[in-house]
Amino acid sequence: MSSGQALEQNGSGGSWLRVHRVRTALWIAALEAVLAAITKTISGYTIIVLGLITIPAYFFWGKNQRGTIRDITWIAAASQALAIVAVLLAHFIGFFVLVLAGIFAAIALFLIFSDRS
Repeated sequence: MSSGQALEQNGSGGSWLRVHRVRTALWIAALEAVLAAITKTISGYTIIVLGLITIPAYFFWGKNQRGTIRDITWIAAASQALAIVAVLLAHFIGFFVLVLAGIFAAIALFLIFSDRS
C-alpha cells in the first residue's frame, strides 16, 4: 500500500488526517509551547505572528478547500491558536508568580521588622 492511500482511507472510511487532526494540533501546539519555553530562537512573538498568518489563511482560503488541504490548514490554524493560548497563559501566570513572590516578600519584611523581641 502506498503512503497516499494510507492518508486517504482508514478503516472507517474517513481520512486518517481528519480523524487525527485534533490530536495532531494538540501535539504541535505542545511542542511549540515547550520550544518557546526552553529556547530563545522561538519566542512568543514568533508564535503569535505565525498564528496571525495561519488562522486567517484557514478562514479565508483553507476552509473552502476539500480533503487534505482543508485538514492541513485546519491543523495549522488550530495548533497556532492553542500555542498562542499557551504563550499568553505562560506570560500572565509567570507575571502572577512574580507579583505573588513580591507580596510574600513584603509580608515577610513586615513580619521581620515588626518583631521587636
